[in-house]
Amino acid sequence: MPRARVSVKHPALAMVGLMIGSFSGMFSETALNVGLTTIINSLQVSQATAQWLVTGYMLVIGIFMPLSGLLTRWFSTKKVVLGALGAFIIGVLISATGSNFAIVLTGRLIQGIGTGLVLPLMFSVAMQIFPPYRLGTVIGLAALVVIFAPAIAPTVTGIVLSAFTWNAVFWLLLPFLVIAFIFVAFFLENVYQQTKDPVDWLSIVESTIGFAGIIFGASFASRSGWLSLPVIITLVIGLLALVAFAFRQLKIKYPILNLRAFNQSAFTVGTVLVMLDFGLILGSMYLFPMYLQQVIKLPIATTGLVMLPGGIANAITSGIAGRLYDNFGAKWLSRLGFLIAVFGVAILLVSGPTSPIWLIILGHVILMIGAPLAMSPSQTYGLNSLTGKLSADGSAILNTLEQIVGALSTAIATSLLAIGTSQSDQLMAVNSGIHYGFWFVLLLALAGFLLAFGVHHESSK
Repeated sequence: MPRARVSVKHPALAMVGLMIGSFSGMFSETALNVGLTTIINSLQVSQATAQWLVTGYMLVIGIFMPLSGLLTRWFSTKKVVLGALGAFIIGVLISATGSNFAIVLTGRLIQGIGTGLVLPLMFSVAMQIFPPYRLGTVIGLAALVVIFAPAIAPTVTGIVLSAFTWNAVFWLLLPFLVIAFIFVAFFLENVYQQTKDPVDWLSIVESTIGFAGIIFGASFASRSGWLSLPVIITLVIGLLALVAFAFRQLKIKYPILNLRAFNQSAFTVGTVLVMLDFGLILGSMYLFPMYLQQVIKLPIATTGLVMLPGGIANAITSGIAGRLYDNFGAKWLSRLGFLIAVFGVAILLVSGPTSPIWLIILGHVILMIGAPLAMSPSQTYGLNSLTGKLSADGSAILNTLEQIVGALSTAIATSLLAIGTSQSDQLMAVNSGIHYGFWFVLLLALAGFLLAFGVHHESSK
């Protein structure tokens, strides 16, 4: 029976700290969506300014994710993860105790460093320390972190904000991060060889400008429109920088990210499927709370409770999707997952202000079954085609692209929402705008379903 690529004493315990840290990072990604209004009123800032707590966080994640593989070639795996979790803890403390927006944002940006490093390492370390026949289950649990955390965050945030101030959202993360730090300190071993490859600083600059340009441009587009001059200039600069970065990675001896991972067709297909899946998840997670609060007119606490069944369905499906992959592979699971997501979004599209709440919950639950059912099989299918150091690069590539797609999907959904709100009737305007956003989510689900027919061999076998 095939063994793990790297033998460690306690692989399960080694993963606990990585998973808790990654869960905290992904939870934090959508936790503030419900609480932005409270922060706006408390800190006396505009909606556009407050949005940087979300956009800035994703920006730093996108900048640091490509560096995770490089850092593991210079420092032990444990040191990298402990440093990342330490930064996350410091960032949480700064934001939780911040008395003005600038301090809160500074802490938020530091938190992004932790998530940007821990999240890709969770997947790449798992690929190294578990044997192939267990990878489906383990990656399924890791995918549970990626999907369930942002799905459950609005529910938890709504409940917390009904009893406490916005600071409590940050304090909530602290004990989990401390527990993650302890597990990593005691159980995580060095997984990668420290080759101390020369650092190509030009690549880092190109990567930073590229990812910052895309995320900044998408953020500006949601407010100024995609055809505004600042948005076009920012997006073009970002794209040109990324193209230059990609060409340089293929030419230099020690790339920051080894893009030759895309020579593996399974990795390419799996990566695009994960991007589409993550885009529809974050897009729907951005739209659904607004739909409940602004169209159905539910209070914050009730909004969280209405989203709870979908979060539970998400957790259960994510928990079993990996085991299903071990038994059946990715071919049919990826297709079925996206098809189920299509039906879930379709139900949300036919609902409106007068629809029964059970119908809306049903659509959300079906969507939260389909998305994770496709996620972990697609991710395992792609990553399992890579070996050695390439698996760390593959994980960083995949997770970095997730963040870019997440930022783009949220920005596109916001733009479509703005288009719909041009009507005179405010309620119908918001309803139309949110439905335009759901049409975009539906297109992502349909694209994923069609691309899933490109999944052929079963990597877990």
